[in-house]
Amino acid sequence: MPHVLFNRFSRDDFCCISSALVAAAAPPSNPNPVKCLDKCSSMAELKQLHSQIIRLGLSSDNDVMGRAIKICALSKSGDLDSVLPNNFTFPSLVRACCIDNWVVEGKQIHAHVVKFGFLNDGFSQNNLLYMYVSFGLLEEARRVFDKMPRRDVVSWTTLISGYSQLGLVNDAYDVFRSMPDRNSATWNAMIAAYVQHNRFHEAFALFNEMRTENVELDRYVIASMLSACTKVGALEQGEWIHGYIKKNEIKMDTKLATTIIDMYCKCGCLEKAFEVFNELPSKGISTWNCMIGGFAMHGRGEVAIELFKAMERETAAPDNITFLNVLSACAHSGLVETGRHYFKHMTEVHGLEPRMEHYGCMVDLFGRAGLLEEARKLVEEEMSMEADAGVLGALVGACKIHGNIELGEKFGKRLVELDPDNSGRYVLLANLYATAGKWDDVAKIRRLMNDRGVKKAPGFSVIEMEGMVSEFIAGGRAHPESREIYSKLDEVLERIRSLGYVPDTDGVLQDIDEEEKENPLNHHSEKLAIAFGLLKTKSGQTIRITKNLRVCRDCHQASKLISKAFDREIIVRDRNRFHHFKNGECSCNEF
Repeated sequence: MPHVLFNRFSRDDFCCISSALVAAAAPPSNPNPVKCLDKCSSMAELKQLHSQIIRLGLSSDNDVMGRAIKICALSKSGDLDSVLPNNFTFPSLVRACCIDNWVVEGKQIHAHVVKFGFLNDGFSQNNLLYMYVSFGLLEEARRVFDKMPRRDVVSWTTLISGYSQLGLVNDAYDVFRSMPDRNSATWNAMIAAYVQHNRFHEAFALFNEMRTENVELDRYVIASMLSACTKVGALEQGEWIHGYIKKNEIKMDTKLATTIIDMYCKCGCLEKAFEVFNELPSKGISTWNCMIGGFAMHGRGEVAIELFKAMERETAAPDNITFLNVLSACAHSGLVETGRHYFKHMTEVHGLEPRMEHYGCMVDLFGRAGLLEEARKLVEEEMSMEADAGVLGALVGACKIHGNIELGEKFGKRLVELDPDNSGRYVLLANLYATAGKWDDVAKIRRLMNDRGVKKAPGFSVIEMEGMVSEFIAGGRAHPESREIYSKLDEVLERIRSLGYVPDTDGVLQDIDEEEKENPLNHHSEKLAIAFGLLKTKSGQTIRITKNLRVCRDCHQASKLISKAFDREIIVRDRNRFHHFKNGECSCNEF
């Protein structure tokens, strides 16, 4: 145990240990120090190892240090009574406790910090704070923090990160606001906390405040905000960040470039993504995968396949993610024969065994193409593992599309039992029954959800306008301009009715009159977002919307007609893919 160090070693041993703990773990090219520590059985061997570590010029590593302490704890060396610890002793011991979650020993080390008079030492105090945060003991961490005579940026950032790691984001924000001075690291800690917990409104608001105060953006803030832009489709903010990177000549390495490419792809701007991709002098596999996946989700299957061929020509070896994107491209574009080819190609040419996700893509591909028997055969006879909820969900969805109630019910029941806490599974089966007019079965599914306490996931749509992100839910009126939005939506619906729009009520899960079914459809979240976009943009401007669920058939039809009636391109990113609505058509070709 770490605390026995103070009672069992000679002066020479202690000096050896202290120096060794300050030294580093080997880089990937030389992992020998860790292996040697594992085999070390005496202080003499540890001294020899220490000299090797020093000779390599390595920096300190907590894992190596923890292993060294364990060796020391088992040693039968001499007495240490004549040697007192200094302010460099305890931080190393504290970090050792963090490695293996030694809570009891960590508290004993804390007692020694107090005993030897290091309560005013910032280095020791910051390490204690880090230790309690790593243990998840936030009350103890806060007590250490509150008693610190001086707090530096490490103190504040550690506590903010600790609160955010446990879903306590509001507490983290209170700490952030109480800081006398903030630097880029603390701003990023708070922004990252919001992004990690999907609180994007707060993340964007804080980022805008950070820009207003002219705080320098480092790579960590940039990475956090690009992630936020990616998740909600905030193109304007993403473009600003990209411009900032170029203006301030921040090094565009492969990792950062891939993050930017991903942002542009998922914000519906493939041209910009491909531009950044082509400007890269060298491309890693993650960059290739990102761009191929981008074309796939936008329904540009043929382009995705051509890019994959270019990847193979450049001898960049594809991996499982590459083929997942290739097969996804085939599924989204209806390329059945191409999909069959590459499903074999991944095994026969590249020696990659299909995983669950690859089977899911093939089931989706066959199912959408109406090849339900082939999809069933793949699931029941050819897969090398039991199908998971994703695979079964693809098959049930295809059964609904093509009206195969019997097969859909069979797999739908398996799906609900396999993933009983997911509301989407129940809704999918209920929609299947509703399509067939089996309202008693719809009611049974609803009762089953209620009995199990499963709540339907609320749908929402997000749109960015002038750097601000607005969120809409079906029938919601929380937006400050809701009156104008609903008035505009009434105008939109009236206009597309003149083009032949008739609400598609098949997916509404109530056995009620058709007229009553229209009301909830008219106020779906994406319709509200589109109406808001039409209010706030000029003629000819593209409207971009992100939705957390799939676009329903009614909104899909309405969006096509709106694009024609108002001469706009409307880009909608739903849970699975992008839909580009233009001139009354959709890029998905109804597939």
